[in-house]
Amino acid sequence: MKILLMGLMALLLVGAGAAGGYFYVQKAAVASAGAMDEHARGAKLAKEKASMEAEELAKSLRFVELDPIILPIIDAQGVTQVVTLVISIEVIGDANAEFTKHMSPRLKDAFIQDMYGVLNRKASMEGGVVRADDLKARLLKASGKVLGEDRVNDVLLQVVSQRPV
Repeated sequence: MKILLMGLMALLLVGAGAAGGYFYVQKAAVASAGAMDEHARGAKLAKEKASMEAEELAKSLRFVELDPIILPIIDAQGVTQVVTLVISIEVIGDANAEFTKHMSPRLKDAFIQDMYGVLNRKASMEGGVVRADDLKARLLKASGKVLGEDRVNDVLLQVVSQRPV
């Protein structure tokens, strides 16, 4: 009988410990889920705020399309091909758009000066094809010099056309 009573007491202690552990872990899980919900809510609010800011920025963007730029590629054999570029400058606000339109002759001059040497040395070409990413980076840098870094948001390549002569 003593052994039976001790077994019952041991069973009760193990059961109580298991129940306490279960409820403790569940409480911690619920608390961490609440923290996760709070974190998710904060992330969602931040995402919504970024989305609204991006939407406001998109509403203020203006695109100024420049006249086409035609560049000959000259090597030892003479003119081997002609590259035609149609470029748009992305600026923020109407004032920057007007300024960009006003400065478009200087922009074209800066673009031609920068591209002419690079394309002729084939530095921005791979396998005879113009590398658009290098071209775009160079145009963005040149437009930042002419207009000011804070005025230019991006340079968009509308058309890049190459034809042999």
